[in-house]
Order: sequence, then structure tokens, then C-alpha cells
Amino acid sequence: MTIPKTMKAVVLTGHGGPEVLELRDNWPVPTPSAGQVLIKVGACGMNNTDVNTRVGWYSKAVTEATSDDGYDALNDEDPAWGGSPIAFPRIQGADAVGRVVALGENVPRELMGARVMLDCWLRDWDDPLNRDKTGYFGSECDGGFAEYTIADHRNVGVIDSVLSDAELATFSCSYSTAEGMLSRAGVGGEDTVLVTGASGGVGSALVQLAKRRGARVVCLSSEAKHDQLATLGPDAILPRAPDDLQAALQAAIGQKTVGVVADIVGGPYFGSLIDVLERGGRYTCSGAIAGPIVELDLRTFYLRDLTFTGSTVIPPQIFRDLVGYIERGEIKPMLAQSFPLEDFHAGQAKFIEKTHTGNIVVVP
Repeated sequence: MTIPKTMKAVVLTGHGGPEVLELRDNWPVPTPSAGQVLIKVGACGMNNTDVNTRVGWYSKAVTEATSDDGYDALNDEDPAWGGSPIAFPRIQGADAVGRVVALGENVPRELMGARVMLDCWLRDWDDPLNRDKTGYFGSECDGGFAEYTIADHRNVGVIDSVLSDAELATFSCSYSTAEGMLSRAGVGGEDTVLVTGASGGVGSALVQLAKRRGARVVCLSSEAKHDQLATLGPDAILPRAPDDLQAALQAAIGQKTVGVVADIVGGPYFGSLIDVLERGGRYTCSGAIAGPIVELDLRTFYLRDLTFTGSTVIPPQIFRDLVGYIERGEIKPMLAQSFPLEDFHAGQAKFIEKTHTGNIVVVP
């Protein structure tokens, strides 16, 4: 195929509200360097990292929930996920899916023309388990909210699936995040897992992946989304924040406590979540969309032998495992809606409303 010199792309020009995202129709198509592939993007999923980075929510100067409009003050040194600045302009978008259309030097020839998904985590491939040497696709390098993108060939997974590009673009970030949380918490068939924010991308992934592990799953979600969540097969679905969570669990599953809380919400309900952990229970977290600052009674933490695990950078094999789950049909996409690149702002506004179930995807 003939590769054009320029392309359409949504370009992040700084930290702030939606106005700092600009649609360009003459952005240079990138050229793959040694070890890289050029991908014609078929679809790219949205996720919370896009919004959090745009508004600078990761800065320790911010103490409230995620906002679409940005914040009055940020620390210059820590507005991105890794606690450091990012370079502008930047094309965001981690969950790219497409076809390889050009190869740099030292790339396996069989990747030419392959249908691929992107592993979001950029690694030092001489030291791939070193979390201090990681970056994020669409943050420390340009991502997939464009017609073309480049990536290290070790960050692509060849996928054989009947699913559409838009459906495949719902998986990488959300499901690898969820699998990383469950893996770090050691979830197995003997566990009961309480999932917060269960209707979102990571939440719905947690439901499916915990069920895949044989666990019993209880969801917390707004009641308008319960019917769609039920299609994932959880064992119980509760309102988003019951006044008496122990009583709600007792009525739903016959017990007041759970072995694992998988939390992506945080905020003022944190204490209620910790109080329903059984002795020796585990709390795993990969998000705080309702607010990052919480109160913890350390007596609860140590007297009940609890284990807390944060989960961000995941081991490389989790992405490879995820590709296998998709190919074998063990998990299914939750595609809420797709938007053309030209309607990116409308798509991100829909994403931020959180009225959808599953993931929202951009289709160049």
C-alpha cells in the first residue's frame, strides 16, 4: 500500500480542558526506526489515563476527583502517571489495534501485514521487569489517536480473531489492568471478589477475569447498568454505594465479608470497602476516580492482617496471556460506542459522563 506523508491526528498541546486537544489533518506520518513497526490504526480505545494526563490529575497538587476541565494549579514536576512531565505536543491513545504496514530494520519480516494489538507498557527490553524503566504508550511516546502510529515490535501482539477492530480496542488497557490487579492479589477459585465501578472498562474486565479464575464476584454499580452487567455472569450486583455494605452483602450472598476488594474508585467510600474485608483479606487498587485522598484506620489494617497491593506496571506475560484469552473466546468485549476521529471531543465527553457500560473507542 502507499503510505501518505501526512495524517489526521488528535494532538494534546498542554494540560487543561478539552480545548487543549486539537484535531490536525496534516500531521506527519511517523517513520519506523530500527526495531519498530508502522501500524495503520483501525481503532483505539479511550481510558482514564488519557483524561488524567490531559488535566494533570496525577500531580500531588490535586486532591479531588478527576475533572474534565483541568485544575488551577499543578506541580510542574509530576503531572503525568509516572511522576514526571510529558513532552508536548503528544498524541495520546494506548489501546491501538490495526495492521502493520511498514517495518524498521531488525524487525521479523512475518509481522508485515499482521493484525496486531498494542501492549501499552513501554519497556527496556534488556531489563523488562524493571518498573523504574517503563513508560506508557500515548504518554511517554505518541499513541493511537491518529491514522498511523509506530511501536517497538516487541510491544505488538499478533491477534487472530473474528472481532472487529473496535471490539478489540476495548481490551488492552482495561483488561491488562484488571488482570494485573487480580494477579497481584492472588485471586483464585476460593475467593469472593468485590468489584467497584463494575460497569466501566476496568470494572467490567475485572468481573470477567475474576469469573475466569473461578472466583465468586459481587459488583457495585449504578442500578441503571445492572441489566448489562448481568450479561457478564456476576454472582450478585449491588447499588454503587450501599449505606450498609455488610448488610447488603449478607442479603445478596449470605455473608458480610469478602476475601478481596478490587477497587478503581477510591474516594469517600473507601472505609466501607475496607470494613468488609475478612481477616487476612486483600485490597487491590488501580484507580481513584472518586478521589485519591482517603482515610484509613491503621488498627483495621494491622489487627485484621490485611494486605494492600497497588497495581500499575504489569509483568510482560499478562498482555500475552490476554491475547490468548481473546483468541480462545474466554472473555468478551464490552463496546459501548465508537466515534470517528473527527468527533473525538464528543467521544471523550461521553467517556467522562460515565453513563456507559464497558469501553468507548475512536475509529480513525
